[in-house]
Amino acid sequence: MDILINIAGGIALLLWGVRMVRTGVTRAFGSAIRRGIAVATRRRLTAFGTGMAVTGILQSSTATALIVSSFGGRGMIALPAALAVMLGADVGSTLVVQVLSLDVSWLSPLFLLIGVVGFLTTEDSRRKNLSRIMIGLGLMLLAIRLIMLASHPLRDAETLSVLLHPLTNEPLLAILVAAVLTWLAHSSLTVVVLVMSLASLQVISLQLALTLVLGANVGGAVTPLMMTLGQPPSARRVPLGNLLMRAAGAAGCIWAIPYLPPYLATVSFDTAHQVANFHTAFNLALALVFLPLVGPVAALVMRILPEREVVDDDKQPRYLEQSALDSPAVALTCASRETLRMGDVVSEMLGRTMEVFRRDDAGMVKEVERSDDVVDGLHEAIKIYLTRLARNELDPTESRRTVEILSFTTNLEHVGDIIDKNLMELAAKKIKTHSSFSKEGLAEIETMHAQVVGNLQLALNVFMSGDIKLARKLLEQKVMIREMEQRYSEAHYARIGAGRPESVDSSSLHLDVLRDLKRINSHVTSVAYPILEDAGEIVSSRLRSPKPAAGHSERATPATEADA
Repeated sequence: MDILINIAGGIALLLWGVRMVRTGVTRAFGSAIRRGIAVATRRRLTAFGTGMAVTGILQSSTATALIVSSFGGRGMIALPAALAVMLGADVGSTLVVQVLSLDVSWLSPLFLLIGVVGFLTTEDSRRKNLSRIMIGLGLMLLAIRLIMLASHPLRDAETLSVLLHPLTNEPLLAILVAAVLTWLAHSSLTVVVLVMSLASLQVISLQLALTLVLGANVGGAVTPLMMTLGQPPSARRVPLGNLLMRAAGAAGCIWAIPYLPPYLATVSFDTAHQVANFHTAFNLALALVFLPLVGPVAALVMRILPEREVVDDDKQPRYLEQSALDSPAVALTCASRETLRMGDVVSEMLGRTMEVFRRDDAGMVKEVERSDDVVDGLHEAIKIYLTRLARNELDPTESRRTVEILSFTTNLEHVGDIIDKNLMELAAKKIKTHSSFSKEGLAEIETMHAQVVGNLQLALNVFMSGDIKLARKLLEQKVMIREMEQRYSEAHYARIGAGRPESVDSSSLHLDVLRDLKRINSHVTSVAYPILEDAGEIVSSRLRSPKPAAGHSERATPATEADA
């Protein structure tokens, strides 16, 4: 039992090391990697090379598959090119195994020392992520050493030999076992390294090791397919195509396994190297066979997963890529794009509000109210997405941007509620009572409404650009709208005093509409505060400093800038 626990602990440490490397790479270079995949996929060979390079850096073909699947789901990459990327990714994952098959465990303390010192002595996010990569590499090498040491007693364990020996004569069962283990670990690299260690200690035969490697390759293609099950067909085609190619390759290779050991021995006498060489040779052969056939494979996948007619659900997010959560900068960009979409829906609701008051259209009231359901759905999706992102270690800039997005989406959701719960109820009341605004009153409401709509568009620009001049202009509009509401209210009271019957009949409606437009503007302009606060453009308090107590000779401190 102690032996199995030690091996399991070594495997867990290896998984954690792989995760640290992948996380460090995606946080430090995630945006560049995604741009590289998006750009370098016009030719098959270029796509193949890109997939190999990216996976060699990420040390995970699953991560590459999820990125490519997200691009495929949005139509940013053609399916044949995406499959070529995955063929390259499969080869790229073997390069890491080749390095780990060498006796470089002596580098583990050096990597750990450099990584820990670098991580603890810098606040720069890029350097921290590079240090995280070094720590991950050190943990991976240390884990392999621990697995090797823990596996030594298994050489003489007769029980284990009895359990594993039948798998040699049952290759399909061995492939299934390795595929399941790979799916559970979410890492073909880990399973191949474990098989490599057991084979080098002669715990399992080389023939069984090669069969298990085939299973690990198949299992590595199952993981991304399972992780994309809830997504549309366009996003699931890439992992399905990769699984079909790997499964076909494993099926075509399984008969040759008993005849391969002598040929592998001519290249290297070390068993671990032989396993690693077979892993690389299998994926290279797969690429040579299927790279010219990615077109037919893509056609087959299209037949298996055809486009289905889906009713577009406006409540569902369009830009919140789950695969981007490992790269905060990319994820925040996705959240910002979804926030802009949410702002567009709110802007449309606000624009149609004036039409409702002009035309007394009860049907349009219902349409505006349904739009608020879309706003609520997008707000909830963005909030959950950013909550998941916040579980990662974010740098101060990323944390601040996360708060800004959450704050702005919350204010947009409040604007939607004001339009739905307040303005539409007022419109319904106006329709029911057949009230009408005076000519001057309607003109005032239209003027103020147009100004608030313009401020919402300005707020969306400020949200994306962070421009200080635009933020100042937006905040100035808050004062202008407050003065406009006060001026129009006084004009309305003057018309009531003059005995204008339409003004008297619509008095409460008129004043409530002005008040709600001012409330909407307050929520809209709030996006300017964090930008101006960071720039030191806002004083800390809007209150006057307290006057000195009686008997003191000091003069009262003048009002702050905000009071002026």
